[in-house]
Amino acid sequence: MHILDILKPGKPTVSFEFFPPKTVEAQEALYETIRQLESIRPGFVSVTYGAGGSTRELTHDLVVRLKTTTSLDPVPHLTCVGHTRDEIAVILDRYAAAGVSNILALRGDPPRDRPNHDHSADAFPQAADLVRFIRAHRGHPDSRGFGIGVAGFPEGHPATPNRLLEMEHLKAKVDAGADYICTQLFFDNHDFYDFRDRCVLAGIDAPVIAGIMPVTSAASMRRMAELAGGARFPARLLKALQRAGDSPEAFRQIGLHYATEQCADLLDHGVDGIHLYTLNQSTATREICHRLGLDR
Repeated sequence: MHILDILKPGKPTVSFEFFPPKTVEAQEALYETIRQLESIRPGFVSVTYGAGGSTRELTHDLVVRLKTTTSLDPVPHLTCVGHTRDEIAVILDRYAAAGVSNILALRGDPPRDRPNHDHSADAFPQAADLVRFIRAHRGHPDSRGFGIGVAGFPEGHPATPNRLLEMEHLKAKVDAGADYICTQLFFDNHDFYDFRDRCVLAGIDAPVIAGIMPVTSAASMRRMAELAGGARFPARLLKALQRAGDSPEAFRQIGLHYATEQCADLLDHGVDGIHLYTLNQSTATREICHRLGLDR
């Protein structure tokens, strides 16, 4: 289903994110996780794309499997780094042939062995260039073409400390044809509300979906900070987690409670959607959805 048919004003969506596993065992474990989450009937599920396209085939295979064997609407991530225009066109044709309706367009990170990668030498130096190319792509059975999502950064983009310039880049992506914005994870809703207000001031009217990741262990907390390029953990959350002491279960329950309260507050303030970063696990996601009544 096209994202414009999924996102409805006044009807917030819930969606999930997965990453493509690299082993057969992990793939089957993820598929069991997806089976458990399918009953919640999310608006869509997204599938990540490794730095520099390192998981290109794994991402494609998982997306097609979800499309052909489940009731879910998969949204594959697609990045600019290290890709030619012809390569991106082939990927889009393959997704169109498989009936995939939407793409999340990102500039993406270079592979770890190329930390000084020159983005200006890429066929698509910025995500807006990729959005423009996807919007102009022909061959999708839907006359509207692909639905296109882009990333937003409530805490600020790690590579763009100038917040005014950051919003100019975001508006360029929307003006190039993006249909919605999905944010990076954040832990203070004030950051999200400020970001959403700045979108309005910048003339950006695309729906903004809030990215939430529950803190369920010290290891996952470190993983979040790594994924987000330095997530800001509010003192209120850190104090609560400190009270858990050495109890992993107390840590998990505090993290779930905090994420649930975050989501409830976002829903009370008219969020367009909540996107839960699952880390390929179902338990925390199912518990949050149950506490919020989103599984009904």
